[in-house]
Formats: sequence, structure tokens, C-alpha cells
Amino acid sequence: MAYTTIDNPELYFQTKLYTGNGSTQSITLDGDENMQPDFVWIKNRDQTDEHCLFDTLRGATEVISSDATTAETTDADTLTSFDSDGFALGDDDKVNNNTVAYVAWNWKAGTTSGITTGGASITPTSYSFDQTAGFSIIKYVGNGVTGATLPHGLGVAPSFIIIKNISEDSRAWDIYSHRANSGVDPADYYYQFDTNGKLDDAGVWDDTLPTANLITFGSANRVNEDTKTMIAYCFTEVSGYSKFGYYTGNGDANGTFVYTGFRPAMVIGKASSRTDVWWMNDNKRDIDNPVDLRLMPNSDSAGSAEWDLDYLSNGFKIRDTDAQANGDGETYIYMAFAEAPFVNSNGVPCNAR
Repeated sequence: MAYTTIDNPELYFQTKLYTGNGSTQSITLDGDENMQPDFVWIKNRDQTDEHCLFDTLRGATEVISSDATTAETTDADTLTSFDSDGFALGDDDKVNNNTVAYVAWNWKAGTTSGITTGGASITPTSYSFDQTAGFSIIKYVGNGVTGATLPHGLGVAPSFIIIKNISEDSRAWDIYSHRANSGVDPADYYYQFDTNGKLDDAGVWDDTLPTANLITFGSANRVNEDTKTMIAYCFTEVSGYSKFGYYTGNGDANGTFVYTGFRPAMVIGKASSRTDVWWMNDNKRDIDNPVDLRLMPNSDSAGSAEWDLDYLSNGFKIRDTDAQANGDGETYIYMAFAEAPFVNSNGVPCNAR
């Protein structure tokens, strides 16, 4: 029985580790087949430096940071081009300090015409989407109108949406999860890249679930400020490749098992209601179980070894009592991407690590 339409997740998502050289260099991704990334997220693993997020819509050298509320900035010495098999770098310390270790997470979109607008009241200024991988990038200008709608290009309702007002400083990131509030009225709530739990404000999603074609906004200036430019990263679940859900902790070292339907390549998580950090780990910084090297999207801190979890053939399992990921009775949202599907399209299962 086939559980996925994507046998090789590296065509759509890859983690890449590299060492800076303090000059210029081209970074080639590791997959057997070339992947030109459309969204690149870079973090200095050794030093205190901001997260640097780039995408093909805003263009090379245009930086936004998950750990800051600042507007987009142009930095000519950061990511200088998106290439057919990776990306190129200048000599900025945030992305290419000599002898320093970095991690880059890379996603592929790629279709830049033919989006279904579905009667949307906001027309994207540009977009890139891939329905096979369930990922789209949408650039748009807000209109400040409650009930405004924006096409997302996925063909099914998004499971996770990350939006930044890139025109104005002091505009936090706003994040939608279809499993916010344990999946009950999730559009009533939003998250930000900070330590807060879920927040309730109809000005963000207008308390309206996204549809197969459209995202609905209130008038919040973080997602729909009149005449200001926004960037949206939209994801939907693809069996055997991506999963966006929630789980409940048990407070035990024999922690919760979370079924994803694949061996994870990356997991990002956050306590849903409690005040606590976001966390992210991957299969390249930790090549064996337990996985314990953590970075935090809401912090410029360097990587550190924290609590343990295992990447398994069909999901991940918490191996620690730390309340950041496994408080007894606490709920956590997560997003996960695959290294390999649990069962591929030929019916062949993958192995655990």
C-alpha cells in the first residue's frame, strides 16, 4: 500500500550543514538530484546571530529574521543568489563567518503562474507554489479591510501559515496552525515567534478557517496593514512528506510518541498554551538518536544540547521530562518534514535510524 506521492523528500526539503569561509562561497545541497531552493532559512550554530530568512519572491540579499520584528533589510553580503543546486553567499558574519558552523533549511516551491484566485479581494504581487509538496510563498500588499481574502495556491486548506509584515518595524510574525487550541476553532487563535502561548485576536484570521483557495484576514497590521507589503509561507500536509499537528505531553522520560507517517528530517515545536520557547531540530545536526541539538526560531542564541527525542521510521518520540516539549497534560503544536516516507509508492517501508 502506498502512503506517499513523494518517494524522495530531498526534492522538496533539505537540511544543509556548512562551514563559513569569511569570503564568498557556493553551497551545494546534498541530495542525489538537484534542488533549487525557493525558501532558505540560515542560522549560525556557533554564535549569537539572528536567523536569516530568504526567498525567491523578495530576492537574494533581502533578509528577515524570525527572532526579530524588524522590517526586511537589504544586505548585499548575505545570500547572494538562489542556484540550481543550492545558493551562494557573501561574507556577512550572519551567514559566512570564517570557520563557523551554520545550518540552512531549504524548501522548494517553483510554480509562478496560474494560481487560483477564487474571488480573492487581495491579488498577490508575486507567488511561488508547489501543490505536490504542499508549500507556497505569497507576497502581497494589505488593504486593511476586515474579511479580506488572499489566494494561497495549495488547492487544499493550509495547515500552517507564517506571515511577516516586511514593510514596517515592530510588526511581529503571526502564525496559524490548524491544530491550535487542540484543533477546536483554530482560526480564533494565532501564535508568534516569541514565548507566548496561543493568542486570541479576530483581527488576524477574522475567526475564519482558510479554504482550499483562500486565507481570510482581519485588519491586524501584522497581516493586513493597508498599503504595506507582507510575505506568507503556507504549508499543507502531504502524506509521507509533511505533518502539522499537536500532541499532549505526559511528563515522563518515556514520553509521547507522535505519528507522522515518515522518518523526520526536521521538527519544529512550541508549547501551545504555556509561556515557553519555540524549538527546532533536524537529522543533519544529530545523525543518530537521541536528537538533542536545539535551535530556537524566537532567539538568536547559538545551538545547544537540550532534552532528547528520537526520530523513528514513522514519527518521533519525546525522551525527556522537560516542559518545553513534554509537560504532563500540556499540548504542543509542531511542524515536521520527512527524510523518508514510512512506506513509499512501491510499498517499501523505510528503516528507523
